[in-house]
Amino acid sequence: MRVYVATILSTVLILLPSCSISQSEPQAPMSLSQKVSTLNDLSLRRPVIRLDGEKFKNLVRSAPRNYSMFIMFTALKPQRGCSVCKQASDEFQILANSYMYSPGRSSALYFAMVDFDDAQDAFQSMKLNTAPVFIRFPPKGKPKKADTFEVQRHGFDAEVLYRFISEKTGVQFRVMRPPNYFMNIVLLMTVALLAGLIYLKRDSLDFLFQKSTWGVIVISFILVMMSGQMWNQIRGASFAHRDPRTGAMSYIHGSSQGQFVMETYIVMGLHGAISIGIILMNEANTMKDLSDQQRKGMAGIGFAMLVFFFSVILAIFRSKYQGYPYRFLF
Repeated sequence: MRVYVATILSTVLILLPSCSISQSEPQAPMSLSQKVSTLNDLSLRRPVIRLDGEKFKNLVRSAPRNYSMFIMFTALKPQRGCSVCKQASDEFQILANSYMYSPGRSSALYFAMVDFDDAQDAFQSMKLNTAPVFIRFPPKGKPKKADTFEVQRHGFDAEVLYRFISEKTGVQFRVMRPPNYFMNIVLLMTVALLAGLIYLKRDSLDFLFQKSTWGVIVISFILVMMSGQMWNQIRGASFAHRDPRTGAMSYIHGSSQGQFVMETYIVMGLHGAISIGIILMNEANTMKDLSDQQRKGMAGIGFAMLVFFFSVILAIFRSKYQGYPYRFLF
C-alpha cells in the first residue's frame, strides 16, 4: 500500500511542473493568413466587425498586416450619454454595407467598430477620451494624424466618410442608402390631391387656363430645382448635423461640397420670398383699383423683401464659399 501511494505522489509531482510550464507558454501570434481568414469570416457575418480588446490587439495593432482597417471608436451604451454615437453608427453601417455588396470588395479593406464598454484598453492605447472617432489603420505602421477623420469639421455622413477612406486607400465603391419612400408618398399625395381638385371642379375648369395658376406651378417647380432637391435625392443627404461635443444643430453645411436637407428647404423659402417681392413690385403698377398710396406701399414691401432676403441668400453663399468678397446688407 505504501509503495502504491508513493508511486501516485511521484507521478503527480512529475506532472505538475509540466502543466505549469505549458500554461505559462505565451500564445503564438497570428499569421497573416490567419488574420485575413478571421476578418473575412467576421465580415461575412456582419459588414461592421465588432472588436473587443483582444481582437483589436491581434487583428489591428500587431503585425503582419497587408490590409487597411477603418475603425469607429464609439460608446453606444445609453449610460454613456453619447447622443450622436447612434447617428454616426447608422452612417458607418451604411458605408460598410455599401462596401460589402459592391463588386470591388476585397481583403484590402475592412470596417470595424470598437465600443468603449467592450474594449476600454483599446481606447487607452489610442489615447482617446471622446467618441465617436474614426481612424484608418494602414497596412504597415501606425496611423498618423492624417489618418484620423475630422468629425467636427466634416460631420459623419456616409458620403463624407467614403471620400475620406477612398482617398486614403484608393478603394472605390458606391454608397447606397436604403430607399426613402417619404418623397414618393408626398408625390403620390400631391397627385391624388390635384386629381381630386380637378374632379370636384370638373364642371368649371377655367382655372386651368389662367396665367396665375400656371405661374404658380412653374415658379414652384423652379424653386424646387434651384434649392437642390435633386442633389438630395442623388446623394442621400442627411437632414441636419448635430455637433458631437456641444450637441448644437447645424442646418447649413459649412462646405461648398455638401448640403443638408433642411438647408434646401431654407434656400427654397428664401428664393420664394424673393420671388414674392418681385411679383409685388411688378403687380403694384397694375392694381388700378388701389390708391396711389396703397400701390406705393405694395411696391415698397416688395422692394424690402427683395433686398432683405437677397442679402440673406448672399450671406449663406459667402459662409459656404470661404473668401467670397461680396455682400449686401449682412
